[in-house]
Formats: sequence, structure tokens, C-alpha cells
Amino acid sequence: MSDYFDLSGKVAVVTGASSGLGADAAVAYAQAGADVALLARRIEKLNEVKAVIEKLGRKVIAVGCDVTNEESVKAAIQTVLDTFGHIDIVLNDAGIAQGGGVEDLSEEAWDRSFDTNVKGIYLTSKYVIPQMKERGYGKIVNIASVNAVIADKEETFTRHAYNASKSAVLGLTKGMACTYAKYGITVNAIGPALFESEMTAGTLFKSEQFLTGYNHLNPTGRPGKKGELNGTILYLSSDASSYVQGQFIIVDGGGALV
Repeated sequence: MSDYFDLSGKVAVVTGASSGLGADAAVAYAQAGADVALLARRIEKLNEVKAVIEKLGRKVIAVGCDVTNEESVKAAIQTVLDTFGHIDIVLNDAGIAQGGGVEDLSEEAWDRSFDTNVKGIYLTSKYVIPQMKERGYGKIVNIASVNAVIADKEETFTRHAYNASKSAVLGLTKGMACTYAKYGITVNAIGPALFESEMTAGTLFKSEQFLTGYNHLNPTGRPGKKGELNGTILYLSSDASSYVQGQFIIVDGGGALV
């Protein structure tokens, strides 16, 4: 069974790889045997993750990339292909959590949420899928959110653009899954709940009121811990999920149970 999760000889691309869940996943890919391409805007942070992966003996590159800009994405993917020759896995992790309700959100903030959380997946997939189709193999994993299907109940943390954009990720995932299944490409999504990361450390984790309420309502009684998302990511990125297509796996300690 361990062979199902062996990523030796695979090349994984991770967007949003400079910190948080993306950085953790990139290291997990390397530990499973994959070579890794790290994509994000902050090259200095990428180089920190790169150094960790190099110590594992895997080939790794750090590529500056703005997933909201088509030319940037196109150039980044070409750099990966020039370096490794092919791409087997893409983890679309780049995302932002813009706070505010529709009455308060500026149009710019709304657009920024959709550009990063949805357009970023579209652009990355656009330039990766052609060579996956050519090779008859590919694993695309999109990071959505449990908030794609449930809303934030605490008014202080209203995030309508986040809710809407992450729901859009699910629609895009299903559409891509249907279209590209015949080419040997699986497309699935993951819905994390609260995990400590650079994005949440300065917001949700700073609110004792929010954390108390979250822990009380979550059957597990706590947020997700570092590394607890990696098992699901590796499952959807490996041949263990060869017949899993267009699915949305929530990783939330049971918080969304009804």
C-alpha cells in the first residue's frame, strides 16, 4: 500500500508556497519523494522553504510568481518545465481571506479576492494542463475552504468575498474534473477549517473570543495543527486517489457536521 503514496519521480508545483499550509505541503511532497517547484511572490520566503527541501535531498526550485497575472504564471510554469521537463502535481494553495461584508467591501477588495482565490487556479491550470494531457497523467488539488459551504457565524469575522470565492473554487474544480478526466487528470478540492498560518496568526488566532467559540463548537475542541492537512493533500496528489474525481474533502475536525 505504501507504493500508492510514493511520489518518487514526480514533480509537484505548489503555489502560495512561501508560508503556511503551502510551505508545509511542499515539504511533505519532498518527504514523499517528489521534486518540488515553489511558486509565490515573496522569493526570500520561498528560499527559506527551498533550503528545508534541499536538506531532504530533493531537487527544488523557487520561482517568483504572481498568480493573478497571466504573464507571470505563464513564465513561471515554463521555468518549471524547462527545469524538470514535466509536471505531475499541482497544489493550488495561493489565497487570501479578505474580511468584510458586502456593504463594507470595496470593489477592489472583492476583485482581489477573486483574482487570487479563483483566477489564480484558472491561470495555473491553464498552463499546466496541456502537458498533462500530452502525457496522460496529472493531479490537480485546489485548496478551497470549509467556508465555501458554511458561513462565518461570528460577525466580527464576516468574510463575504472569501465565502463566495472559495465556493467558486468548488464549481471550477467540478467543471475541470469532468472535462479532463478522460486525459488521466484528476481534479479535487480540499476544505480546511482553521489552521494556524501566517494568514490566520494575525487575525483569527489573535481573538480569544473567536477561538473559545470555535473550540466549543468543534467536536475535536481545537483548531488544526501543523501538518494535519498533509495526509489529505498527499492522498489526492498520489495514485491512492486514482478513481477520486471532482470531490471536496473537508478537513475541519468535524466542525461542519450537521
